[in-house]
Amino acid sequence: MAEFTTGEAVAIELPVARIPTRAAAFVLDLMLQAVLGTALFTGVLLLLGGNDSSPWSTTLTLVSLVTVLVGYPVAFETLLRGATPGKLALGLRVVRADGGPVDFRHALTRGLTGAIVDFWMLGLFGVIAVVSSICSPNARRVGDVLAGTVVVHIQQRLSVPALAVPPAWLTGWSAELDLTDLPEDLALAVRQYLTRINALTPAAQYELGGALVAAVCARLRVAPPAGYPPVQILGSVIAERQRRALPAPPPSWPLAFPPVSFAATR
Repeated sequence: MAEFTTGEAVAIELPVARIPTRAAAFVLDLMLQAVLGTALFTGVLLLLGGNDSSPWSTTLTLVSLVTVLVGYPVAFETLLRGATPGKLALGLRVVRADGGPVDFRHALTRGLTGAIVDFWMLGLFGVIAVVSSICSPNARRVGDVLAGTVVVHIQQRLSVPALAVPPAWLTGWSAELDLTDLPEDLALAVRQYLTRINALTPAAQYELGGALVAAVCARLRVAPPAGYPPVQILGSVIAERQRRALPAPPPSWPLAFPPVSFAATR
């Protein structure tokens, strides 16, 4: 089991997929890729009129190979939010380091790294992926490390998390922030702080929170609002980040507060 801190600062545990299960899913996907590759190669030959010595033959064959090895996992993991047919058959899914669903950027990083480093060009047909998975506590191959993802066992679709609600008096400030320069590792540290704040002493809450506020505001190139405790500032930033990342919920969806009170007395 591995612990993930979700976007709304809630800790969850999910079972990590290890090498045997991932290898079985990989073999299933490889069989489908072989079928797809054969179909594409046949289509190339038909397009060239059966002349495999044509100058276009090598180019189109290479395009077909890249489509199968990279396009297959990237397309499926993007469309199915972290799954491929092989992973679905064995109840696996790729998730972000905070337990959320992956997007095209994560899928593309995993797909390119898989083709170049983990499996084919430099991966010695999967040796690199196996070694890196064995050495990683969460069985992450190189592509997972670069993309910030983990493969877990999950039998149902990931639920859409409810938005955290920031202090009303900081919503205007956080709404004007440019959050593009806030790295995922720093955002994850903030979420973990918010998750565990009730277990910290008041002095530790203020000291660690102040350090995180300074780091966040430095990356965002803004001055922290004066007169507010760190938990309110950090909660406002994370809530705004969630608001921009998630689709607007229907009116019937309840809003969930994080396990800490962002609206404490000023």
